[in-house]
Amino acid sequence: MNIYRHKTRWKLALLILAVTIGLLSLSYTQSLVKNLKDEERKKVELWAEATRQIISSSDTTENLAFLVRIIEGNNTVPVIWTDAADNIIATKNFDSVKVRNPKYLQSRIVRMKEKTEPILIDLGGGDIQKIYYRDSIILIRLAWYPYVQLSVIILFILVSYLAFSSSRKAEQNQVWVGMSKETAHQLGTPTSSLAGWIEILQMKYPEVKIAEEMGRDVSRLEKVTERFSKIGSRPVLAAENIITTVTQTVEYLKSRSSSKVTFKITAPELSGIVVPVNVALFSWVVENVCKNAVDATEGEGKIDIHISETADSAIVDIYDNGKGIPKSSHKKIFRPGYTTKQRGWGLGLSLSKRIIEEYHNGKIFVKHSEPGKGTCIRIVLKKVSR
Repeated sequence: MNIYRHKTRWKLALLILAVTIGLLSLSYTQSLVKNLKDEERKKVELWAEATRQIISSSDTTENLAFLVRIIEGNNTVPVIWTDAADNIIATKNFDSVKVRNPKYLQSRIVRMKEKTEPILIDLGGGDIQKIYYRDSIILIRLAWYPYVQLSVIILFILVSYLAFSSSRKAEQNQVWVGMSKETAHQLGTPTSSLAGWIEILQMKYPEVKIAEEMGRDVSRLEKVTERFSKIGSRPVLAAENIITTVTQTVEYLKSRSSSKVTFKITAPELSGIVVPVNVALFSWVVENVCKNAVDATEGEGKIDIHISETADSAIVDIYDNGKGIPKSSHKKIFRPGYTTKQRGWGLGLSLSKRIIEEYHNGKIFVKHSEPGKGTCIRIVLKKVSR
């Protein structure tokens, strides 16, 4: 079962749900904003009509007082009252200090023209006045509220996710480290015992050739035990010739792989490329990548290992002519739990990435891959400074 794929689906489903809730909230708020905007325009239109009637009316004092109350009742919507040429007659609901600057009011008129159509007051005889207005501060805050709310929610979810992820990873690391060390401990005793029995077998029956092969496998078990014992601890790095390390690892894999899979190593004909590595862990990385390459060829293909160097780095390119990796999965293959195998755990390449990048301060990545044509995994390590 591919744990990584199921986790990705759950995360995607939760993300879609969160986005849907956010969009519904935003849509509802925008509907409220539109309704309030219409109400505010009606309010300003009533304000303009009251102003027109006061100017042109010879009505009773009681009616005039009612109209004045309508005008004075607008305490939220900023308005600018001008003549036909946009000369300012009066203002309402603006900062009392800023309105002393004529340029400020003119700039407000320009902004208001861009946002809303002015309300015209026809006083008769061709005398036209205008009422410019903009949304009230309450309406503006309401319009921005869902965005602020969503931002706070997203920030909270992000912080919570990072906190829980860090906590979960720390717990997982403790579990894996504990399991690895316990595995190393459990393997140690029978491996030592087997080594002793093989030594006795070789002494008493030197003509039995199979004992030599069994000895190699026991040495391999000892190396595996050493690898597991080092997980969770900072490994000791030593200057080693990686050409020798890669060659020894590949030679072991050759004898344990199908005869239909060919291995070829290409390296510079020099004294070697010296790099600070932990041999047990670095050979594990080469083994993991090569085993994945063998699986990609489905037991019949070519594995080419090219070792080269630059002024400050050593480079190991592992090519195969297998089924390839889709571009969308180039980074996913190094994540814990990601696998395309029915019985795989998806840990080999994730451990390889940790060994190379955290323990050796290097890099491991998919250099290139094409479905149906093969893959190249590149490992880059820093050389010993001279």
